[in-house]
Amino acid sequence: MAIVHKTRTQLVAEAIREKILTGEIKAGEPLRQAALADELNVSRIPVREALLQLEAEGLVNFEAHKGATVTRLSAEQIDEIFDLRALLEAELLRHSIDKLTARDLLEAEAILAELEEATAAGDTQLATGKLNAEFHSKLYSKAQRPQTRELVDVYSKNSERYVRMHILLAGGIKTAPEEHRQLLELCRDKNTKGACDFLKKHITGAKDDIKALLLKLESEQ
Repeated sequence: MAIVHKTRTQLVAEAIREKILTGEIKAGEPLRQAALADELNVSRIPVREALLQLEAEGLVNFEAHKGATVTRLSAEQIDEIFDLRALLEAELLRHSIDKLTARDLLEAEAILAELEEATAAGDTQLATGKLNAEFHSKLYSKAQRPQTRELVDVYSKNSERYVRMHILLAGGIKTAPEEHRQLLELCRDKNTKGACDFLKKHITGAKDDIKALLLKLESEQ
């Protein structure tokens, strides 16, 4: 396995992203560059660059006279982000599924087993982040659609907070493992239409659950 060397900006972006995704820094809270630089033991330059990167991912918002704040979760954003994910990810799967080898499917199965273990153990950080992304990524790996893949990566990062919310608060922890296994079986059967339709349903189902939860939370404020 190749060693990946990360820049200081990438490391800072990862640290701040994790604080946002775990809820340590709440939606609407200011992200003070000086305080973050002190906490992470870096200068303000990589902090500024990291915040710009997180802005591109939709996690941070720059406002006049206020600086950077964590983007507020809203039910309205959910529709567009998840509808785009459903369209783009189904397109990647459609181009990939027939080219997936037995080894690809075994590797996807191994990732899914790890994902299920993490979910059962309550490790939502692994289950909703790294392992969930790796599982889907393996299924899309033979698509040969680099620009579509780049867009999917952006929207996946943009929606990770919502996915984590789905797992933690909206019942996704009960439905996600079984849905992933059904998707893998459809891919194993080379059922392109069935797999793509199921993937869209998997993504839009999560969208509906999260929207209902956000509307409930907004009504209680």
